This record gives sequence, C-alpha cells and structure tokens, in this order.
Amino acid sequence: MPDTNTGAEAKIAALRERIDAIDCQLVKLLNERAQRSLEIRALKPEAKWGLYDPKREEEIFANVTKCNEGPLYADNLREIYETILHVAKEMRG
Repeated sequence: MPDTNTGAEAKIAALRERIDAIDCQLVKLLNERAQRSLEIRALKPEAKWGLYDPKREEEIFANVTKCNEGPLYADNLREIYETILHVAKEMRG
C-alpha cells in the first residue's frame, strides 16, 4: 500500500523552508529597526527630548494595527511590538 503522507510531508517541508527564509528576513529587518532606534536615541539629547516617549509608542501600535491584514489580531501585534520596544530600550548603543 503506498504511503499517502509523502505529499503532505513534502508540502510541510516546503512550507517550513519558506518559514525559515521569512525568519531570516525578519531578523534582518529587526536588526535594521534596532539600528535606526539607536540612531534616534543618540539624537534625542541634542533635540532635548526624553528617552521614553509613550505617545510615540502608541503611534507605533496604531501604525502596525493599520498595516495589519491578518491573520494576526491587533492584540497579537501589540504584544509582539511591546516586546520589540522593551528590547530596544534595553539595547546598548
């Protein structure tokens, strides 16, 4: 009797390979974002701005929610971005 799972297994393998490629793209973009954040942090004292800007964080959350086409929910994105922003605050420049 032929193995009926080989088609599904091949599709899973191909999808996982694509996910791995997407993960690499995400890492590249997260590092680029982190670099821009460090550049902004370095400029804030010159502009006489505080390091923490809760209004800007809300703008970020609103922007990613506006960009969202699913299947992630707005709350999921907020949780992800809260973590990204937390890490950005902890980064050394």
